[in-house]
Amino acid sequence: MVGTVFLGGRVTRGKKLFTPGPLGTSHTVKKAMLKDVGSRDVEFVDTVKYLRNEIIKMQSRVILNLIIMATSFNATMVDNTQEQLTCGVELSDFTCIPMQGSGTYAVESVFQSAGPSPQGKVLILENGAYGKRMKKICELMQLPFFIASFPENEIVDLSRVEKILEKDDSFTMVSIVHCETSSGVINPVESIGEVVKRFLPDSIYFVDAMSSFGAIPIDLEKGNIDFLVTSANKCLEGVPGFSLVIARLNKLLVCEGKSRTLSLDLFDQYEGLEKSGQFRFTPATHSMLAFKQALHQFNDEGRADNIIREYQENREILRKGMRELGFEEFLDKSHEGYIITSYQFPKDPNFDFTKFYQLLNDKGQVIYPGKVLDAECFRIGNIGHLFPDDMRHLLRCLSDVCKEMGLKLRS
Repeated sequence: MVGTVFLGGRVTRGKKLFTPGPLGTSHTVKKAMLKDVGSRDVEFVDTVKYLRNEIIKMQSRVILNLIIMATSFNATMVDNTQEQLTCGVELSDFTCIPMQGSGTYAVESVFQSAGPSPQGKVLILENGAYGKRMKKICELMQLPFFIASFPENEIVDLSRVEKILEKDDSFTMVSIVHCETSSGVINPVESIGEVVKRFLPDSIYFVDAMSSFGAIPIDLEKGNIDFLVTSANKCLEGVPGFSLVIARLNKLLVCEGKSRTLSLDLFDQYEGLEKSGQFRFTPATHSMLAFKQALHQFNDEGRADNIIREYQENREILRKGMRELGFEEFLDKSHEGYIITSYQFPKDPNFDFTKFYQLLNDKGQVIYPGKVLDAECFRIGNIGHLFPDDMRHLLRCLSDVCKEMGLKLRS
């Protein structure tokens, strides 16, 4: 049974989610959903406007926080200069379009609305399950595409991308996943974007930043990114229910009439929000109220200033503790991602993942099966409303489960 747990002076209820999503949220975020609003209410229309504006501003805030970590800048200086320093994002050049549904809805909406003309095709740069999902979307939509696959335990190779683009200039869209959570790999999307626009200046560069936006800085201008998608329920610590598309306006405005579906039409969604502030179809009202509170936590409660450090600390505690228990990471030490980690199944004959998972679940600790194809793995995430004490408690539970299963992992 899972009841009330006391960790570091904080009270938590229910299970702790160490997964790629859905993720845990704070009590105040959950509490924000205890209110009913109409989709046409002025309060809700204002909420949507606030959310759209804040997501664009967040691009500059996250990058500024990285500068703080690396220099002698302080938070007061950032607050005083944030309106002038956009760190690669001209707010008027981009817009945010919320889409009802999970993150995959946002991914598909970009392909639906900004996909290639019959004369062009998509280049999918893939090194994991979510890149392969892009392939499946293009197949079902019957979009012309070429998929360049890379090893699941390596980043997308810049030199190989260059060679592909040197040989073929027919691509009108290039897509990639920033944080491939099937393994934990972080792809160099900014460097790839520079290469893409050097060879294909008129193409669309599309980045899936579902699990990284808000915690890993991404410079949209430096990376020449035209469309970026994320979810309310990842590093932004809202609840599931809708996803977000950040679109470069000059690329979005030429999408009118291109969508192959009604509900996933990005241009129509944008136009409706701009004209009336309202959604074309029923929006996720409660999820959006929760997301507003999540953004307040980021901005007013100082979460934005600390989230990178907190996730990195979570990751370091996990890495050290799992190594001491005897678990081996799927990725080598050259990877420094701090979103999610894949661990190889132990070779101990007593190890059975289903039992391992259930014993942890009984203790209120929820991990995730593996998603890589070339190795048997399980995954542990450290994003969402998780803190160092949560990681330490998970490690204690993992140690107990190993003893219960009779696992001998240390060499």
